[in-house]
Amino acid sequence: MALQTLVKISNVTNLSDARYCAGMGVDFLGFSMDADSPDYIDPKKFAEIRSWVAGVQIVGETRSSDPDIIEQLLEAYQPDLLQIDEAAILPYLSTFDKPLILRADLSQLTLDQLDALVQSGAAGAEYVLLESPDHVHFDEDLKKAIQQLAVRYPLLLGTGISADNVHQLLAELPVKGIALRGGDEERPGNREFGELMDILETIEVD
Repeated sequence: MALQTLVKISNVTNLSDARYCAGMGVDFLGFSMDADSPDYIDPKKFAEIRSWVAGVQIVGETRSSDPDIIEQLLEAYQPDLLQIDEAAILPYLSTFDKPLILRADLSQLTLDQLDALVQSGAAGAEYVLLESPDHVHFDEDLKKAIQQLAVRYPLLLGTGISADNVHQLLAELPVKGIALRGGDEERPGNREFGELMDILETIEVD
């Protein structure tokens, strides 16, 4: 399988998602390492899922800004990449020789703040991931801001994406790729993939 663009799946919590997405040719599978996250996956289950997938890079996701805690998480999970929320600790974390993803919450940033954050993180991060817990309306100002940033920096778009608009967004915004979220199983081995499957099948290429 091949996909039209680079794809990260965030907040993976089960083997069904991991195996389906790896089979579809996604590039990154992300797992929350934070014990207080609703999507938390403990190191044992993480290791079990990881052993079942191949050909995909594993991202350890944390919102912690404590370097000591992050170092402990890296030791416990041994991910291929590390995703963080705090740009200020990028210089320190770069000493671990681990590719970094900086996550930015679009709902909490003005366009000027977004520009400043991306610029500050671009030197230390492999990618800057733009996400939002709320629905994002891609008005002309936001599109223009993302277009200008994406020309200069490696952005992953992780919000506002649907099967209906994914081709249009990829045509208008020169981002490196997109990020989608994993979902929950109804019971082990039973998962309706819904929109996740619709989007991946939409960008699948022969």
